[in-house]
Amino acid sequence: MAKIAWFGAGMMGSGFVEALRRRGDEVRVWNRTPEKAKGLERFSAVAVEQPRAALEGVERVHIILSDDAAVDGLLAQIVDAIPKGVPVIDHTTVAPRPTAARFANCAAKGIAFLHAPVFMGPQSCREGTGLMMCSGPLGTFERVEPELKKMTGELWYVGERPDKAAALKLFGNEMLLTIVAGLADGYAIMKSVGIAATEAHELFTHFRPGGAIDMRGKKMAAGEYKPASFELTMARKDARLMMETADGGGVALHFLPSIAKRFDELLAQGHGDEDMGVLAVDVVPAAAT
Repeated sequence: MAKIAWFGAGMMGSGFVEALRRRGDEVRVWNRTPEKAKGLERFSAVAVEQPRAALEGVERVHIILSDDAAVDGLLAQIVDAIPKGVPVIDHTTVAPRPTAARFANCAAKGIAFLHAPVFMGPQSCREGTGLMMCSGPLGTFERVEPELKKMTGELWYVGERPDKAAALKLFGNEMLLTIVAGLADGYAIMKSVGIAATEAHELFTHFRPGGAIDMRGKKMAAGEYKPASFELTMARKDARLMMETADGGGVALHFLPSIAKRFDELLAQGHGDEDMGVLAVDVVPAAAT
């Protein structure tokens, strides 16, 4: 049974605390809004009103707040009260550059710091499912690895580069944003021709577009845009059909027009016979053939 200081009692933080208590760990929890921390007393967690009060005698410190400013603000309040040698694990979704600076600042103060963002929802936090990534010093990671494994379905140590987990978390969330935006425009196109979103969604019981991440995404990452399996010229034609269909039904699209504009720029540069994955060519140049 470990003694843990937990900072952050939002939906995910609360889920983690509930799971920790169910496994028998002692948890002192702080949140900027005290009522949220007090709500976890129903699981026999101890709510504290001052962050430093959570630290006495603890074996691990966990943080899951809103952003970089919140994490830095908290650390500024508690840095000199963290017991010597106690690892600090930050699960907050934050930006890579401030994360690297945070590692450097903690190292200068002798704090063993790790960044461990997650692809987990509140229920996953309660059940210990989903994915947790972790970056930072290998020795620090190995100290807490057994306990972190209990918190998630898959624990992926991405290496010692301090900002890598932060970057990968943003990449993953960017994909979620893009998928949701694509669905919104897709439902708009369906509305323009009188097909309900619930009816249209049945398409994905037969057509699995997620395979494009494995197939086309791998080729894009390697700069392989030829031979094309879906030429940019034809992709642009389909985008035109989509926009014309929505416009004909008086429905606005918000995401697809930006893609079509980028298609036009690449067509003007002579990429028409390449795969539509050439959208990435500015950051992943074409591989030598």
